[in-house]
Amino acid sequence: MKRIGERIILFLKGMGMGSADIVPGVSGGSIALVTKIYEELLESINSFDLDALKLLLQFKVIDFWKKINGGFLLPLVLGIFTSIFAFSKGITFLIEHFPIPLWSFFCGLILISAIIILRDIKRWNLMAILMFPLGAVLAYFVTELPLMALPNNIWITFLSGAIAICAMILPGISGSFLLLILGKYEFILMAVNDRNILVLAVFALGCITGLLLFSRIISWFLKNYHGLTLSLLSGFMIGSINKIWPWKKVLTYRISSSGIQKPLLTENILPHVYFTETGEEPAFLIAILAFLIGVVLVVGIERLAQSFNKE
Repeated sequence: MKRIGERIILFLKGMGMGSADIVPGVSGGSIALVTKIYEELLESINSFDLDALKLLLQFKVIDFWKKINGGFLLPLVLGIFTSIFAFSKGITFLIEHFPIPLWSFFCGLILISAIIILRDIKRWNLMAILMFPLGAVLAYFVTELPLMALPNNIWITFLSGAIAICAMILPGISGSFLLLILGKYEFILMAVNDRNILVLAVFALGCITGLLLFSRIISWFLKNYHGLTLSLLSGFMIGSINKIWPWKKVLTYRISSSGIQKPLLTENILPHVYFTETGEEPAFLIAILAFLIGVVLVVGIERLAQSFNKE
């Protein structure tokens, strides 16, 4: 019964990662880190090596399953893909019609996640302290990158997958946002909604390639510089809030592939000047409520995970 409960929790964590990765500006890696599965996820990804391939080619399925930690990866991956296919349209609707509550929710989620992660650092020194603002500045710089307009060919789709997946497992840096910068966010989202198998297969191949390479780099830093890495990752998460700040003034627009006008360049503004600048209500009380829901959700997930670990 305990094992079934753990699998269900892993599935739900996967759904959380998938939901976060759909939103430009939010990283599924943040969810993995705060729910205490980040390092195991990296180790499981790194287990896909030549030895694992040999076991598979020799049809030693059980040994292969144990080698790749399949009991952990399967419910997590199922949760991620369930969330992506089930919620992609819903989250797109929320982004377009209820952006302030949605961004406020994720602000609360990311802020409390960063605090919880900092709490896990056992030894603080000058370098660990400096890594936090460094991570925040780097993430802020990434969120200020200009948008590109790359062609929709196979190689660019493959490269976009490789780049995006690196961000998806890096807390605080959103894979969806990097897809937006590369001009491929709507292209991939449309492929998901239209079930375009060719585009999704090429994109997935790029993701797999980037994942296998980048996960080994992160794992090495976590093993050799655990505290410094956690501090840097927490800084990434805080710096990324610049992208998902709920109150924005649109400076310029772009025309999407479906012919809809959407924001291109935005400027963060304070809630009390939002109405003056945009003519729209700031929905401050709703934003605070959504923020608190994000905080409570993360704390609840952490405590639920701790209760399962104690059993």
